Amino acid sequence: MAGELVETGFTTPAATTLMRYLARFADDHAQACALEASSIGIAEGRLDGARIDVAVFTNLTRDHLDYHGSMEAYAQAKARLFSWPRLRLAVCNLDDPFGRELAAMTSATKVVGYTQQDRSSDRQGTIRAEDVEETIDGLRFRLCAPNGRAQVETGLLGRYNVSNLLAVAAVLIDAGLAPQAVAERFASLRSPAGRLEKLGGHNQPLVVVDYAHTPDALQSALGALRPVAAARGAGLVVVFGCGGDRDRGKRPLMGAVAARLADRVVLTSDNPRGEDQQAILDEIRVGAPAAEIVTDRAQAIRQTIVAAHPSEVVLLAGKGHESYQEIAGVRRPFSDVANAAAALAARREVAL
Repeated sequence: MAGELVETGFTTPAATTLMRYLARFADDHAQACALEASSIGIAEGRLDGARIDVAVFTNLTRDHLDYHGSMEAYAQAKARLFSWPRLRLAVCNLDDPFGRELAAMTSATKVVGYTQQDRSSDRQGTIRAEDVEETIDGLRFRLCAPNGRAQVETGLLGRYNVSNLLAVAAVLIDAGLAPQAVAERFASLRSPAGRLEKLGGHNQPLVVVDYAHTPDALQSALGALRPVAAARGAGLVVVFGCGGDRDRGKRPLMGAVAARLADRVVLTSDNPRGEDQQAILDEIRVGAPAAEIVTDRAQAIRQTIVAAHPSEVVLLAGKGHESYQEIAGVRRPFSDVANAAAALAARREVAL
């Protein structure tokens, strides 16, 4: 607030906390507020009483099944946002099957779809990306909207970020910006902390820290880094684990994704919480039988980075921006970024 980051705890704050924040924003003469409406937050009524003008749908993939119990219940929770009282605009990803369903059933006064796949879409107001290029430095594509076109260049990595940018573009264009003005804003974007956050890379392995903690997110992160690794002429290594006391079914799926898309897989602890760390790793390894196991996360990060070839790309997945690791109910200070930086520094000292 007032230019400072404030820790809220939940992705979507409790209803009373949210209203307090909104009141303060209003007192500070804010014109708009963007927030992430988590499926759990919606289901628990944390947004109840809030006036929502615009709802944006990005995708529906496996997550939070430990809470919702099924993909159907998960989808229903997300869908509630698109039948919100007095909702003016619904922005939907037409490349996602559930996004197309939402576009058809929403109660919003206006619906805008976005796509990077369907160039023939004749849905009124559709925002499209054409001629998408992934480079070692980021993304390039043509932004196509009903009110014009513009060439977009951004330092963000990963084709999934094209979809994210299209969603943002739809909202900004609805607010009155021309596509060229949107493209100019996109040029200065940087990844949030722990979202494909890059370290090293200059005569050092390129280390990337990402929050990917679901099969789909891990696939997207590895898919984003594969062309980067190819451009560097070396392999792609992934270090990750899975959280304890959460959806167990995703563990072998994430192992299989890693085994398929990475050249080397190192399994380690995430936030085991109340579960046995080795038991979690064994379940992941069902999908990645050849994976190495280094249970201690700090040790896994250090060993992998110190041993990596200078041209390799190392993805540290699962914890992203988190500043702690929860083991046996105790949260201890821990940062993937800090551990990666220390490992890179150790490499430099050895080189000297």
